[in-house]
Amino acid sequence: MKFLLALSLFVFSWMPMNAANPIPWQTKVQQELPLLGHRNWIVIVDSAYPLQTSPGIETVETGTDQLTVVREVLQSIAHSPQVRPVVFMDAELPFVTEQQAPGVTKYRSDIKDALGNLPVHSVLHEQLIQKMNQTSNSFHILILKTTLTVPYTSVFLRLDCKYWSDAEEQELRQKMKNLPSTSSGPDVQ
Repeated sequence: MKFLLALSLFVFSWMPMNAANPIPWQTKVQQELPLLGHRNWIVIVDSAYPLQTSPGIETVETGTDQLTVVREVLQSIAHSPQVRPVVFMDAELPFVTEQQAPGVTKYRSDIKDALGNLPVHSVLHEQLIQKMNQTSNSFHILILKTTLTVPYTSVFLRLDCKYWSDAEEQELRQKMKNLPSTSSGPDVQ
């Protein structure tokens, strides 16, 4: 009996504190967004998206429809001073028919409205999942799992620097090519 009591105490002390009282997904986004920067990702997925086990991936069940999550996350990012979203979606989505997945036609229209004028990059689903696995070895990825049951509807938001554009980065790198040396100390190995 003492053994069972000790085992129970060990198991309960080992369990994460938020397992019994999960943090609402909106709070999670608000807590993490100030910490996120370029190369981090926020991914809003359908209910069948796999639970990935790579070290930098955190998955949160929202219990909410996907379009609501997409809109709220984009609004939060829009109000952040440091990041902007680069949107990727599954290249398979335009080929899914209404007969295969009832509701897909309305979803395509609704997600286009939710994303507004943000450009969308189409990439094969398996390549995006592989990118998550590779990226998560060095950078944090927040996956928000929704109640949507239409395939190939994941919205991948790669965060980029809001106050430094790709053009500015290219211009900087071009200027640096003309310098004899940019190092002022010992070589970095």
